[in-house]
Amino acid sequence: MNGPDTRWLRRYHRRARTEVTLVCLPHAGGSASFFYPFSAALSDSVDVVAVQYPGRQDRHDEPQVGSVAALAAAVAEQVAALGRRPVALFGHSMGALVGYETTLLLEQAGHPPTHLFASGRRAPSTSRAETVHQLSDDRLVAHVQQLDGDANIAEALNDPDVRTMALPALRTDYRAVETYPVTTGPPVRCPITVLTGRDDPVVSAAEAAAWMGHTLGHFECLIFPGRHFFVATHRESVVTEVERRLVAVPSTPG
Repeated sequence: MNGPDTRWLRRYHRRARTEVTLVCLPHAGGSASFFYPFSAALSDSVDVVAVQYPGRQDRHDEPQVGSVAALAAAVAEQVAALGRRPVALFGHSMGALVGYETTLLLEQAGHPPTHLFASGRRAPSTSRAETVHQLSDDRLVAHVQQLDGDANIAEALNDPDVRTMALPALRTDYRAVETYPVTTGPPVRCPITVLTGRDDPVVSAAEAAAWMGHTLGHFECLIFPGRHFFVATHRESVVTEVERRLVAVPSTPG
């Protein structure tokens, strides 16, 4: 592979001089465009690349990927193709699990990320009995909208055409997350910063703190006001904290 596949990795803002690439991984049912305002808010020192999973938006005709491990394998291949510039990963909800598995693969391949930001997701070593992917269409949509809170991200699901197009990917992603095996290891070597919403109904403070057992590096847990999509409702604060931790990355990963 001569370079990353533009079907997978999207840049919304091209910057001439950057110090680190931040690869952003969406939530279940989410798409790369979720991170457009995130990219716009970060400074010119950060090259933001958002991942577009198959089976949604302009990739809706492509087969969906049915497991976190398979998504991570594909993402790791694309991230490795970015070259030797320092790379950090930011994953929200399902994206946090994909980011963790991708980090493990990149470290094994000799392309270690400098940092993993795990947002809105309990640690891989914790579990809940969840079967959201088995709900009826109406109940699945209601669940997503209940998580949404004030972010208005899921408002488009009220449109019948949007719902018809979005539901297959949403259900597949929930199945991937809910069948993800509970794991206590191996830990990654890079630092992990966990970001969580104080009122997130699907991530408790203890479940967020359990990410500590998944890294050999520095660990911290940042708590923000808001529910599951605090990254949208409190974007400015999230961006500030993320960028603060990116400015100190080494000039070469290792």
